Amino acid sequence: MQGVGPLIFPRLWLWKNRKGCDPFPSVNSGQARASFLIFNKIFMNMDDFVKDLGHTTDYNIKRRLNKLVRDNYRYQNWDESNKKVVLDLVKKFKPYLRKGIKISERTIRDESYRLWQNKLKLGLTEEDLKDIKEFLRGLRG
Repeated sequence: MQGVGPLIFPRLWLWKNRKGCDPFPSVNSGQARASFLIFNKIFMNMDDFVKDLGHTTDYNIKRRLNKLVRDNYRYQNWDESNKKVVLDLVKKFKPYLRKGIKISERTIRDESYRLWQNKLKLGLTEEDLKDIKEFLRGLRG
């Protein structure tokens, strides 16, 4: 028996045997693994962005950030000024990340306060500040 199909939905199990595809793939089947890999490659999350950030070139960091903004629904409201602020923060913390030093909560607070003070000059809204603070927490690891 493969999956839970025959126990819960016997008619669908008969349909599966007739058509040749499993409507309820088990975790170990090829269908489930392929769909998981496709789902992981389509949507980029914060862990994908932070991975090997200290050893990545500036061009690849910009590409990853653009992909993160394009793919992740949480960061889709960012415009070019937000991306520039985030890239400046990544460049600032890149030497620490390269050495394996984590960003402290105090540093995140200080950077958030600095951004809040200059939010009119940088063109940031309250929602942007909240997203950037969450982004900094993601860099923390």
